[in-house]
Amino acid sequence: MSRILTPARGALSIEERGLVIVPTYNESENITRIVPKILAQDPRLEVLVVDDNSPDGTGRLVDEMAADEPRIHVLHRAGKEGLGRAYLAGFQWALEKKYDLIFEMDADFSHDPSHLPEFLDAIKNADLVLGSRYRDGKVTVVNWPMTRLMLSYGANIYARAITGMQLWDATGGFKCFRRHVLEAIPLEKVISNGYAFQIEMSFRAWKRGFRIAEIPIVFHDRTEGESKMSKGIVREAVLMVWRLRWWGITGRF
Repeated sequence: MSRILTPARGALSIEERGLVIVPTYNESENITRIVPKILAQDPRLEVLVVDDNSPDGTGRLVDEMAADEPRIHVLHRAGKEGLGRAYLAGFQWALEKKYDLIFEMDADFSHDPSHLPEFLDAIKNADLVLGSRYRDGKVTVVNWPMTRLMLSYGANIYARAITGMQLWDATGGFKCFRRHVLEAIPLEKVISNGYAFQIEMSFRAWKRGFRIAEIPIVFHDRTEGESKMSKGIVREAVLMVWRLRWWGITGRF
């Protein structure tokens, strides 16, 4: 399994700024509640909402919040292009603005903002921190149906076996990157878009020798809005791990 790093004592440099990237598509029920909770965790954190022209007005709501709070930013995209494309757009924005720590986080409260200080602790001794639902084989998922849980848990066993990447939760989407990790990865060559995107990004970081830490999180199933899971997303992940294995063999990562 991935090496579990013990956070050092003390604090991050006051100059280090963090950006929490939150992709949205029809998240009006959640976005006005989760953004303030993110900002409340640490004064160095800011939020970038990447909205795919949500028909329910999510982007407009964030614009209204941003007008009153300089730590809130919005990136409007023309239409729904998928999770991976949204994060890549957010990564490029973050790198251009020179943020030091760049987070991935869902808008639906499945990722609890109260875990953000734990990420800030763990990143002191790591280059990439993953929020793990299965660390050390312990399941910390709330309110998922058994079929969904078994699919997710099995997908991570499958990803470990095929790629060789010893992570407990390679498919999770609650992450913190140091900026030099994203600078080292050729983002224009990242091809995944669904949950495979999470596996691909971790794989590219792992193969470059970056230090990866996993911290336990409690994952809650969404209570508002609709899940974005689909059969196409599952198929993409199944096939992508074999492509990653080939890239690892040929050095094309």
